[in-house]
Amino acid sequence: MQNHSSNNNALESYDSKKSKFLTPFQRKLLLKKLQTDLQPEYKRRLEIMLLADMGKSQAEICRILGCSQEMARYWIAMVQAGLAHQWNERAKGRPKTVNKQYLERLQELVTHSPREYGYAFSSWTAQWLSKHLAFELGIEISDRHINRLLKQKGLSTKQKYQKGKQETDQLKNAGIQICDLQSNCELKVDYSLNLMKISN
Repeated sequence: MQNHSSNNNALESYDSKKSKFLTPFQRKLLLKKLQTDLQPEYKRRLEIMLLADMGKSQAEICRILGCSQEMARYWIAMVQAGLAHQWNERAKGRPKTVNKQYLERLQELVTHSPREYGYAFSSWTAQWLSKHLAFELGIEISDRHINRLLKQKGLSTKQKYQKGKQETDQLKNAGIQICDLQSNCELKVDYSLNLMKISN
């Protein structure tokens, strides 16, 4: 209770003119959300960011709120990076695990060119698949785990390249090739044999 009351005192002296990191929109959003009925974990995030915006140090914030240094450090970094409006986008607690939606999206991505999703490169890597899916679905897994999932599904990041190579090989095999043509020597021999048969 003491932490909560000291926190209220600290935020009461909040002066928006002395804001260090928050935009007017972000500040208004955080202050408004702080007045609603939030879970304690989310309320703590808002308080950390508002106190950091007031210029409070990590040590001061930990003392005022009674939170861990890791938590304070993370949300101070978020406010400094201009991402305070994303206060509720990072789920609290254990990270989410791979689910059916994740696997379906992974399969969809690997069968399409990354260029269709705005990337400059033409072939996926496990690292980029991991980054893209973490951004889209909020589930972070390692490159190695991505490769394992692809292997389980019978897929590969090289799939598009291999398909293109097969098409190139088919084009090479199409039409007349030099090895299909008879050499001049063979034609002359055949021709001379035919002449001999006719003359006999």
